[in-house]
Amino acid sequence: MKTALISHPDCLLHDMGHAIPEIPERLTVIDQAISSSDLMSQLQQYVAPFATKDQLLRVHDPEYIDYIFMSSPKTGTIPLDPDTWMNPYTLNAALHAAGAAVLGVDLVMTGKSKAAFCNIRPPGHHAERSTAMGFCIFNNVAVGVAHALEHYGIQRIAIIDFDAHHGNGIENIFLNNEKVLYCSSFEHPFYPFSGADTISDHILNIPLVAGTDGKDVRPKMQEHWYQRLLEFKPEMLFFAAGFDAFYQDVMSDLMFQVEDYAWMTREIIQLTQESTQHRIVSLLEGGYALGGLGDCVVAHLREICHLSRK
Repeated sequence: MKTALISHPDCLLHDMGHAIPEIPERLTVIDQAISSSDLMSQLQQYVAPFATKDQLLRVHDPEYIDYIFMSSPKTGTIPLDPDTWMNPYTLNAALHAAGAAVLGVDLVMTGKSKAAFCNIRPPGHHAERSTAMGFCIFNNVAVGVAHALEHYGIQRIAIIDFDAHHGNGIENIFLNNEKVLYCSSFEHPFYPFSGADTISDHILNIPLVAGTDGKDVRPKMQEHWYQRLLEFKPEMLFFAAGFDAFYQDVMSDLMFQVEDYAWMTREIIQLTQESTQHRIVSLLEGGYALGGLGDCVVAHLREICHLSRK
């Protein structure tokens, strides 16, 4: 059974300008790296649908969704916050990005795919119930998780977020939902300056000081996440797959290497494979060093493909 690779060409049309590093070329370099790798025979490509308003309403306030639809410009660009802008194509891109998460869940839950990777933008993990921020409009991971919980009756879902920035939006949306175990590692103090003080048995944050590398973070993940993941027994696993902790990425001061992304992916999947039965959906979040982004994603995706075939 192949791993689903989900995207949509409209995700390339969302463009906030080159003053902001969340640019269309991110998807292009990932596509090129995957195409040049040995993974293509293990992948089945799918085109992401639109997320419906009902699917968005599971995680976003109705007034916020209406605001985003009404804000979509016919020409030019408009700001939602200093880092998050819309052009005439942004709304469609955001709907397809969230729809990719829903499709990934559907493919995995119906047995058509063992796992899914969504190569989409805009990213989502900073988007809160009623706030766009940090390049994010709809919270793609949250939309997928809520779909699995409500449409398929899944009772326990783990989210692993290794983006360099705290996923404040995911925490905001699932703060009071004990069906979701959210495990996040991130540089601190750093944008969005949240997460370090969270106290919860189902939100496990690991703040990392500037300069932390992959070898430093491994024992922290083992100490703070592993036992709780084993106890929680997730039925499904999501990755909020941000690659901006990579040592070449100017969007953080963390020092991860390509092999660290392979290690994190492999460790978490192996740890949870008995309870999840390899039901995995991974969604692209950050990652802005175009020279290394493709290699990081391929390392992550290779582990998903390899372990999902077992």
